[in-house]
Amino acid sequence: MMALVENHAPILVILIPLLAAPLAMLFGNKGLAFLLSLAASVASFLLSVYLLLLVRDGTVLSYHIGGWAPPLGIEYRVDAANALVLLIVSALSAVVLPFARTSIATEIAEKHHTLFYACFMLCFTGLMGVTITGDAFNVFVFLEVSSLSTYVLVALGAEKDRRALSAAYDYLILGTIGATFFVIGLGLIYMATGTLNMVDLAERLSTMESNRTVRSAFAFIVIGLGLKLAIYPLHRWLPGAYTYAPSAVSAFLAATATKVAIYAVLRFMMSVFSIKFGFEQDTMTYIIFPFAIIAMFAASLIAVYQINVKRMLAYSSIAQIGYMLLGIALFSTTGLSATLVHLFNHAVTKGALFLAVGAIIFQIGSPLMANMAGMGKKMPWTSAAIVIGGLSLIGVPGTVGFVSKWVLLTAALENGLWPISLAIVLSSLIAVVYVWKFVELLYLAPIDESVAAAANAKEVSLSMLVPMWILVLVSVWFGFDAEFTVQVANQAADSLFNGGFLKDAVIVGGEGR
Repeated sequence: MMALVENHAPILVILIPLLAAPLAMLFGNKGLAFLLSLAASVASFLLSVYLLLLVRDGTVLSYHIGGWAPPLGIEYRVDAANALVLLIVSALSAVVLPFARTSIATEIAEKHHTLFYACFMLCFTGLMGVTITGDAFNVFVFLEVSSLSTYVLVALGAEKDRRALSAAYDYLILGTIGATFFVIGLGLIYMATGTLNMVDLAERLSTMESNRTVRSAFAFIVIGLGLKLAIYPLHRWLPGAYTYAPSAVSAFLAATATKVAIYAVLRFMMSVFSIKFGFEQDTMTYIIFPFAIIAMFAASLIAVYQINVKRMLAYSSIAQIGYMLLGIALFSTTGLSATLVHLFNHAVTKGALFLAVGAIIFQIGSPLMANMAGMGKKMPWTSAAIVIGGLSLIGVPGTVGFVSKWVLLTAALENGLWPISLAIVLSSLIAVVYVWKFVELLYLAPIDESVAAAANAKEVSLSMLVPMWILVLVSVWFGFDAEFTVQVANQAADSLFNGGFLKDAVIVGGEGR
């Protein structure tokens, strides 16, 4: 068994959830589907931990699918950067599923529960595949696997709110446009280089900076991934999808989908295309940098005026994406480290918040903040999780949010950009407004006795409390002891910025043909 894991961990991390999806539908039993999905998620999580431990010292692993060596065959390639993202996605899947088993009872018709688990596993597989593959076209394939299943997952929320259908449709249209742009970009770089293997692409593109086809490909790829990432102002699909999807789906997507898209942008901009290319630096300076700043302020201000708590958290996510993009745009190892550590930190913070909010919605049947008044007394553990998650969003010391903002501030000051440091602090103060607005409502506002469900609400079961508190405790633990996350982020940033992904790799699974 250990030999199987040692030799084939990179493919097993994808294969296990991929097989779980059709089996969940085949069994046709929601209980078996849940157990199978949870087992697959836990197995992938353990494999992700194993892979991260192997590469955290700078090692790069290469797995040749079917034994065919790249660039002829498809390669899975693992370094510290994508191992960290694999860990995030698999951990959130394993945590969210126990919560989902309870929450979907009131959000999705029972006849669709097995469909939910099958689509969840496909979405999970797609996100993991985008992260681990070393083949550019494989990125597109896995991106579509995750996207198509996500459209269904969002639409399943129509059982409770018909607006989920329009949200899924918006996501479908904009996601398809993004995928089309991305695959056109891949077609152009294949036309220019004759290869799709990322390492091979990097070698061939390094001498083609002035090639107009290559520049066009870069533009198509960045815009296509920008739509998937919800980079401001290409974020139109995100608020609706997060707001009207089932609560467990909102939590999983908010914690993982945009993180994987950011990783994909990083991989193409830092590994496939040379960071020395002038057009890439111009893109950072004149496009990503200003839109990141705008997102930090505009999305936070919009969040202040929301009356639907899930929509408020959705706009908060757009603002947080701005922080991650700002780290990339600073174009330094410390900036990339800030982005990568925030991938982890925001995943656990926003995952905990969406689960906690989902628990309140499960009890009172409404996502409107006004209907949640006084829930701090009725649901003390859930409300406490919201408070700690909110403090992390703000960046209060003792939470992972503080660690992220500290590293980002350090990166800005290293570059001599003190006005940007001030902007980071000011935008964080806006988060105080919408977080306090919600916390004040939970603890200081009287319960609206006219809302019968709210008046009779009580704390949720352990199956919902435990997942949210796992994420809350993780956010506090790594807020006080950030050595592991910062160390891995630094190693990943160094790999991205200095071409570690492209160096000679250790072949696992046997020699290629």
